[in-house]
Parts: sequence; structure tokens; C-alpha cells
Amino acid sequence: MKNSTMQTATVSEDVIQVENLVTYYGERKILDDINFSVRKGEIMVIMGGSGSGKSTLLRYLLGLNMPTSGSIRLLGKDITRMNAREMHDMRKNMGVAFQGGALFGSMTVGENVQLPLCEHTRLDKNTMRIMSRMKLEVVNLAGFEDLMPSELSGGMIKRAALARAVVMDPRLLFFDEPSAGLDPVASAELDELILRLRAAMNMTIVVVTHELESAFKIADRITVLDNGEILLCGTVEEVRNSTNERIQNLLNRRPRDETLDVDEYLKRLTGRDI
Repeated sequence: MKNSTMQTATVSEDVIQVENLVTYYGERKILDDINFSVRKGEIMVIMGGSGSGKSTLLRYLLGLNMPTSGSIRLLGKDITRMNAREMHDMRKNMGVAFQGGALFGSMTVGENVQLPLCEHTRLDKNTMRIMSRMKLEVVNLAGFEDLMPSELSGGMIKRAALARAVVMDPRLLFFDEPSAGLDPVASAELDELILRLRAAMNMTIVVVTHELESAFKIADRITVLDNGEILLCGTVEEVRNSTNERIQNLLNRRPRDETLDVDEYLKRLTGRDI
């Protein structure tokens, strides 16, 4: 059963729409005809094994890379057609919590949290300080604003990064591998925090993870990626009950049974057609 702190997502409005997305690194296709949408107020988990394309997809959702073809609409606007100024304005509506926290080691926790306010607003320093303290309260880091990142535990760094990501009350929050490197207790606490943030701030949240327990706890829906393609986009129960062998391999931690193509193997070794 889903956690009681979760709210039913609003189904009437898609705030993220990805259509026919194709991307290449050189001649290698990474994402193949990706189509999915995220509803307003929903927590969408993008899940897959290592090399599935989930982190690459996140980079395109953030506008850090432009696709070969297809469209990505955030809040009704296609970011693949935006110029630098338009993308800068769009990012004011987006919060990002990176996998390793990405806190600046030369800044205090409070200064790190205030950074988006310094970059995007003209608020006075006292107002920014108050706003950062409010967000640190939300993530249970009250009183830690004067510490340096090196003085924090792994879980505290994740929470400080989350405070920075939401300091401007973004409409969209992107979270990359929230549980990576955390012990089970800290991971569970972060899952609860994500749920409370969605309930309190009515944000739409996209979480990239390979952690099954975390995904099943926080997700309204899950998009399962494998080898750059979507296997399924559905509810937790739909994913659990899927008959797709590749999905079941992921859920049950079964290794993929790969058949060796001798001609292809020799081609890779020699660089020539056989």
C-alpha cells in the first residue's frame, strides 16, 4: 500500500511531455523513440539498470543536451526550440538535486542554499538568509547553516542539496539517485522527505533511481527504461505485475542472458565488416 503522506496526483494537466525523443552519442543511439508524460503534482520515477539511459534522459529533460529529434515540453513550452535566455528563464521554475549533492566546498551550507536566490533574484541578503533557513527547516537541517559541507554526513549533504533545489519554490523538481550511497535508514528518511515536500509544496517531481524499494515507496507512476527504450510506464502495481521478462529481470536482480554474435564480435575487434 502506498504511503499515507502521498496525495493523488492531478490527472488533468501534463506538465512534462516527451514525444518521439531520439538521441545519439556519435553513431551510437542512446535513447530510442522515448514517449511519456508527467502529470501536475505527480511523482514520476524513471527506473532502470546501469546503462539503461535513465541519467541520459534526465540530462535532456534539464536542457543540458539537445536531442537528435523529438520534443520535450516543460510547462507547455518546447525546450528543444528555446534560446539561451528562454532556457535560463525556464530553469527558474526547475529545481535539481544532483546525485552527489554538488555543494560548493568553499561555501557554508547556508550560502549553498542561498545560491539560486543570489543568481536569480534581487532580494536583500537578510531576506535570502531567512528563506534559506526556512528551507533548511523543511529538510530537518535547522541550525546547520554555518557548517561547511565537509562537516556533514552523506544524508545531510543530500538534504542540504534538496533545500537548495527547492529554495525558489520550483514547479518542477528533478532528483538524481536520491538514495545512492546512503544507509537504509537515511535512505528511508529521504524518501519520506520527498513525499512530504510534494504534499507541502505541490511540486511535480521526477526521480531517477535504480533503487527498487525507494521507487516503489515514492512513485505515483514508474517509467522503466532498458537499453534506451521504454519498457513500461505505469503504476507501481502495473510494474510489479508486468510479464515483460526484462522488467522481471530488473525486479528480481536476474542477469541478462546475452547471446554472442560471433560475426559482430569479430567486427568489433577488427573494425571491419566480416
